[in-house]
Amino acid sequence: MNIIKHLHRQRAFSHRIFGPGARTAGVCDHIRKELKEIEAAPTDLSEWVDVILLALDGAWRAGFEPEEIAAAIETKQTKNEGRNWPDWRTSDPKKAIEHVRN
Repeated sequence: MNIIKHLHRQRAFSHRIFGPGARTAGVCDHIRKELKEIEAAPTDLSEWVDVILLALDGAWRAGFEPEEIAAAIETKQTKNEGRNWPDWRTSDPKKAIEHVRN
C-alpha cells in the first residue's frame, strides 16, 4: 500500500462527503465513539481501522499534506523506537505505558 496515494484518495472522498474545514470537534467526537466500539469489540479490526482513518482525516483537515503526514508517521515511529520504555511486565495492563521522561 502506498500511504501517500491513499491519503490523497481519502482526502478527496472525505472532502466530498463531509465537506471542507478542520471539523476538529466532529472528528474528535467520532474518534471517541469509535473507541467505545473498540472497547466493546477489541478484536474487530474494522473498528481499529476506523480510528486510523479518522486520525488521518483530522491530520489533513489540520492543514497537512499527505507527504507531510506520511513523513510524520515515520518520524514518530523512529522517535518512539529511540526512547526508553519501562518493562511492560511490571506495568498495569489497564493503563497506558508511557516512555521514561528525563
